[in-house]
Amino acid sequence: MKSTTWRWGWPWVLLLAVVLGTAWLRFSLIESHAIGQQCDAVNAPAWCSGRQWLIVGFLYHAYGVAALLAAALSLLSQRPWLAWLAAALGAFAFELYDFEIGAVALLIGSLRLLRLQARVAPVEPHRQRQQQVQSQP
Repeated sequence: MKSTTWRWGWPWVLLLAVVLGTAWLRFSLIESHAIGQQCDAVNAPAWCSGRQWLIVGFLYHAYGVAALLAAALSLLSQRPWLAWLAAALGAFAFELYDFEIGAVALLIGSLRLLRLQARVAPVEPHRQRQQQVQSQP
């Protein structure tokens, strides 16, 4: 039973890791005033270009568009990893300032993943004693 629970639960744990990682990116790397000043300097570190690409990505709604594309693909296919990708990209877009599109993709991806997991989840058969009628309590 534990392996079955873990098998159905690991996508949600990974989704939580994506949310926490994105929050760290947002608050530590993008919104940090000290890092912003360091990247604006003449001799900026090499990793500042990655920070700049993150900022350009949310300015042009690249994360939201990618999340919506993944959500549409997850609705057209029966693959749980596509539904997880839609939810993860939706959470990423939601936290990186693309609230509307990210929320829609996160909702579609999460509901699709739940639906796909429910289709293949093992159903316990009813126990024999539950089907019997007792004449006296």
